[in-house]
Parts: sequence; structure tokens; C-alpha cells
Amino acid sequence: MQTRSLLAIAAACAALATSLAHAEAPVKMSGGMLVDSKGMTLYTFDKDTAGKSACTGGCTDLWPPVMAGADAKPEGDMTLIKRDDGNMQWAYKGKPVYLFKQDAKPGDMKGNNFKDIWHVVKP
Repeated sequence: MQTRSLLAIAAACAALATSLAHAEAPVKMSGGMLVDSKGMTLYTFDKDTAGKSACTGGCTDLWPPVMAGADAKPEGDMTLIKRDDGNMQWAYKGKPVYLFKQDAKPGDMKGNNFKDIWHVVKP
């Protein structure tokens, strides 16, 4: 019984860990836009301000923040911001960057101009 409980806890922790997008600096260019290391399109949110994410709670279910690892270092236009929960998120020129849950494969841009407030990151 105790083993099952531990397995359930481990599975829940693994699911939580994969629910946020962790990445090295997403500086790869593809088709004139920035993408993460897997080629997935990066987006910015008009309601964010420089250095501050306004996408919290349920927003992150559809728009996962591109999280930075503990050893991440800013490089060029790619910077880091601290989210309200204390975790670090990648930002482009100070604006936090996100993935879009409905983008299924590299090159998808289904989130571009979503509600006129989400935009592909184009340097």
C-alpha cells in the first residue's frame, strides 16, 4: 500500500514538472521568428510589462511560460524575469516568452494574433 502511494506521488510530481516548459535560452531563429530548442514558436503577451508576467493561473494552461533552469544566464536579447511564484522565465528584450498549447508541431503559429494580444516573437 505504501509503495502505491509513493508511486502515485512520484507520478504526480513528474506530471507537474512537465507541465511547465523548461528550456535553455530559446534563441534559435526559424522562418524569421524565435523558436525553442524543439522548434516550437515563441510568443509574447501584450498585457505583460517589461520584466513582469501577467499570464498566471489558468492562463499558463494554454500559454506555458518558457521557464529557465537554475543555471540559466541571460545572453544578448534573451533575458530572465522572476515570476510571482519565484521561478525564472525567459524573456525577449524584457518581455516574457511563452509557448502555445495548441501548436502541435514545429512551425505551427496557431497562437499568433490570438485575441489580438498574443504575438509571435520576431526579432
